[in-house]
Amino acid sequence: METASLASPLCTSPAANYGNYHPLKSSMLKSPKRHKKLTSRCNIGSTFCIRNGFSRKTMAVSAAQSEKELVITKKKETGERRIVVTGLGAVTPLGDDAHLFHTSLLEGVTGISDIQGFDCSEFPTRIAAEIKSLSTDGWISPKIAKKADKYLIYALVAGKKALVDAGITEQVSGELDKSRCGVIIGSAMGGLRVLNDGFEAIKVSYKKMSPFYIPYSLTNMASAVLAMDLGWTGPSYSISTACASSNYSILNAASHMIKGDTDIMLCGGIAGLIACNALSQRNSDPTKAARPWDADRDGFVMGEGAGVLLLEELEHAKKRGTNIYAEILGGSLTCDAYHITAPHPEGVGMVSCMKKALAQAGVAREDVNYINAHAPSTRLGDLREYQSVIRCFGKNPELRMNSTKSLIGHLLGASGAAEAVATIKAIQTGWIHPNLNLENPDKHVDAKGLVGPMKERLHIKVAMSNSFGFGGHNSSILFAPFKGN
Repeated sequence: METASLASPLCTSPAANYGNYHPLKSSMLKSPKRHKKLTSRCNIGSTFCIRNGFSRKTMAVSAAQSEKELVITKKKETGERRIVVTGLGAVTPLGDDAHLFHTSLLEGVTGISDIQGFDCSEFPTRIAAEIKSLSTDGWISPKIAKKADKYLIYALVAGKKALVDAGITEQVSGELDKSRCGVIIGSAMGGLRVLNDGFEAIKVSYKKMSPFYIPYSLTNMASAVLAMDLGWTGPSYSISTACASSNYSILNAASHMIKGDTDIMLCGGIAGLIACNALSQRNSDPTKAARPWDADRDGFVMGEGAGVLLLEELEHAKKRGTNIYAEILGGSLTCDAYHITAPHPEGVGMVSCMKKALAQAGVAREDVNYINAHAPSTRLGDLREYQSVIRCFGKNPELRMNSTKSLIGHLLGASGAAEAVATIKAIQTGWIHPNLNLENPDKHVDAKGLVGPMKERLHIKVAMSNSFGFGGHNSSILFAPFKGN
């Protein structure tokens, strides 16, 4: 969804406080000293310390300050543990296999259609990217499949498929040190269906309420049940930062591994279909509804699903002799502290997030030649992100940008994980998917930097995947081809 950009000092991510660590260490700011109550949205600065390796540097940031003035010293710790992606799992409107999902993206197949899951004939929006069929046979016990909310089912299936994709068979699983294996699956809202069922049941009688009413509605339950199923006793929790939940989960998982807490982690995000404002009402032509950066866009399209990555510490993966899809070079999380939904007109928060990601990873902006954008297909969200990319990267003719949401809609807490799968598959295959419905580019956008209606061949040097959420939660992750040195 759209986010607000920085109008006041950057704040520490709420997810970064788990266990007193920083996602990918130097990407996060230390908590600022208590400052005066904001009396306006602009012209208020504050001082922070950036922990960069074992050193600290002080930086003053003002909302009125130009993004070009935001300077962050690059530094990469020597001997830092490297994190690689070895497994991909996905449950999406285009199928429940990560590799077929990417194939469908390349072919320009859309997962958006008329809603079939419930009667929405009286609603102004009657289209979405639904998961119309999903077999749980062999993945989830019948008991859980019958009682669990959809968000939990999606997480279990996607998580186990990521394990299989990484070659974690039952035998291999038995050889893992499970105290060093963890799960972080983000969700924007948790189990809304079971929550609603509980509300309806109690209207009749408290005796009608399911004993699973509370447990299966909790956001953390997907991580918990998956960890129980696997017997993994390392860190297990959920992060809920709206549409940025997946990226926050991935970066927090990587942080645990860099610190040495774990060697292997399942991470990603999930989403079930819900109602929301700011939706497209192009009911007569669902396949044309999601149209990021197009002048005729009228809102985003809701979707449902899950994406899960299996991350491993490099030496752990090498010892297993498993396939490596890509390496996580770094990332950043920032807080806008501006507005609950609206993006800041200057996009400072988005710019600072991308710049911090580059600085934390020690990557020059010229080396990034692919961005899988958040681009929700809303006028403010698309434009602010595009402008922020230009401010961060300049007009680099080699930089290509697309939006996975143009094909599968907005998966809320799962969007970042599904887009991470698309990004990693692009690195592996050398193909990036098209931007669907970009027929009349917004006048403020230079379409030359955007992928067109057909897939494109691209040798990716470094890819950035962006997710920005309501509440001003910004996140950027850098992936790159794994180099065996």
